Amino acid sequence: MSREGDELALYDPKLLHELEFWRSPAKFNPPITAIAPGETWMKVRPLQEGDYDRGFLELLSQLTKVGNITKAQFLMKFAQMRASGGYYVTVIEDTRINRLIGSATLVLEHKFIHGCSVRGRLEDVVVNNTYRGKQLGKLIVVTVNLLAQHLGCYKMSLDCKDHLIPFYETLGYVLEPGNSNAMNIRFDGAKEAPTRDRSVTMSIAANATNPVDPS
Repeated sequence: MSREGDELALYDPKLLHELEFWRSPAKFNPPITAIAPGETWMKVRPLQEGDYDRGFLELLSQLTKVGNITKAQFLMKFAQMRASGGYYVTVIEDTRINRLIGSATLVLEHKFIHGCSVRGRLEDVVVNNTYRGKQLGKLIVVTVNLLAQHLGCYKMSLDCKDHLIPFYETLGYVLEPGNSNAMNIRFDGAKEAPTRDRSVTMSIAANATNPVDPS
């Protein structure tokens, strides 16, 4: 059942109990997992239908422009994502105040290549800036990485700014020689200010060996 308590969840919460954190090259000190995130008041779980009221959109606004989204719009998008079965928005909740403090999204791309396999994409990674220093960024990314592997993805990819490359390398991502540039075409008419950070593409293969930890 895709429920967490009395609320509808975006995906089955039991999946998080099946993740094997020892498979990740990430180093946690002290050790934490999605089921034991380090604090009794923290909970890692799927996005739920009630998370509009727990500040999900406000959290995303720390990452990028969100827009003036109504609760009805949120619930419609939630239902569409849940029905498609290819979206795994995973969040961290501070249960003391019923607010979301971290989030990352796994998007599944179904392919004809690689034997009709599935590729995962890491999107919309954000941690509330008042909760830094608790390994939450690492935790939410590793959770989604392992979820992708558990669901049978042959590769997990992301686009990131140059200054984030060392962080993602510690989590197993590598720059692919000759294939590390991200290009986009926008249809929303948005004009972004020039930036010195270019966007690069990184990936982690399901059968990759553990890289050396640069820390």
